[in-house]
Amino acid sequence: MNYQASLMIDGVKRSGEAGPIEVVNPATGCVFSTCPGTSSDQLDQAVTAAENAFRSWQNVPDGEIQSMLSAIADRIEANASELAEMVVWEQGKPLALAQMEVGGAVAWTRYAADLTIPVKVIEDSDARLAELHRKPLGVVGSVTPWNWPLMIAVWHIMPALRTRNTVVIKPASLTPFSTLRLVEIINEVVPPGVVNSVTGDAEIGGAMSAHPGISKIVFTGSTPTGKAIMRNAADTLKRLTLELGGNDAGIVLDDADLDEITEAIFQASFINMGQTCAALKRLYVHVSLYEELVQRLAVMSTEQGVGSGFDPANSFGPVQNLKQLNYLEELVDDAQKQGARVVCGGKRLPGEGYFYPPTIVADISDGTRLVDEEQFGPVLPIIRYTDIDEVIERANDNPNGLGGSIWGSDVERAKALALRIEAGTVWINNHAEVLPHCPFGGCKKSGIGVEFGEEGLLEYTYAQLVNLNRGGGH
Repeated sequence: MNYQASLMIDGVKRSGEAGPIEVVNPATGCVFSTCPGTSSDQLDQAVTAAENAFRSWQNVPDGEIQSMLSAIADRIEANASELAEMVVWEQGKPLALAQMEVGGAVAWTRYAADLTIPVKVIEDSDARLAELHRKPLGVVGSVTPWNWPLMIAVWHIMPALRTRNTVVIKPASLTPFSTLRLVEIINEVVPPGVVNSVTGDAEIGGAMSAHPGISKIVFTGSTPTGKAIMRNAADTLKRLTLELGGNDAGIVLDDADLDEITEAIFQASFINMGQTCAALKRLYVHVSLYEELVQRLAVMSTEQGVGSGFDPANSFGPVQNLKQLNYLEELVDDAQKQGARVVCGGKRLPGEGYFYPPTIVADISDGTRLVDEEQFGPVLPIIRYTDIDEVIERANDNPNGLGGSIWGSDVERAKALALRIEAGTVWINNHAEVLPHCPFGGCKKSGIGVEFGEEGLLEYTYAQLVNLNRGGGH
């Protein structure tokens, strides 16, 4: 990868004033490049640049902002090959999936460009006209994770720009390059200071969430980090959008057609090697279908090619980092000690890189760490059940509430059961599908607020009521 990474502050590429950050290629386990580290002074400079840019950016007409977002989408598309290869180098996923991520980034940017900011008429009478307008917040701080580094950066930045906010973004230090390059591309279109990039670990992230010049933090990542951001943001009463961990349950009903649903369950469970917040993380299957579905999923798992994302024969890349790989091994080892059956996979592959094959674990139940905790990797625990009321209670007995799914042939029955699941999104005969026009967010410890659609757009604004007295008295 021939890319010289820089910070972007006030429209100018900057070298880092902190030590360089080594970035590991998860397919080899070796450092392949470095990116600049941001000092606390440079963070202040980035926030100041965003504050200064906001003074004029907040007054740019809607049509101009929409045209700029469309131009950004065109430029992302023009640089698609470079961006996709960066994602493979730093994140590890297969190139075809990285290309899908870039395509999604383009589509989401175009969708944001087409959004309109509503003015809601509260009252229109002889006495008064009361209109609810939406105003930008100021500087938005974005902190992104390592699983979908380009896509999630777009999810954070584009609605912020569409609502006339300015941005300071910090990508995960494990996967900084595609985001830093994205910010360079955006700066070919927008005025200096509108979108700025910084780098670093928890220290810089903590400074962002406490910074008095930042009005909102949008964060995608783990629940513990989300809690830390919330604590740091308290003194300045920042607005927050937190999309946090999930331990999504899928429930396969006794009338499900396995020919229809098995592949969809596999893809929903192992998308991005299972490293997706909304992936299906624990699967409850009625006893009448249990063993057959376990075996079908195991066959699909053993058919996958696991290796470098640049090899088109591979549908699975590496786990992104060694810490996550060690955690997966710990969970599977613990499950085996508790009597669970590893049907396929279950061992790290020999050789270089952080490769772990798609793994099916059966004869397991709640109370085992692999079921109770979010594994965030290519391992699926499958739990048998007999009573539907009991299994819904078990599915809900978890601190997370991001997504869930019901799989069955009787759609009306499935819909009624879906309404009993405690989650921000419940899919029927599907899972992990996020769409730009559908609000997405969690309940319980899976986060605060939503992203996407009009509801997600308005999270980047505050409400201002304009009350016109028409002479009708008080």
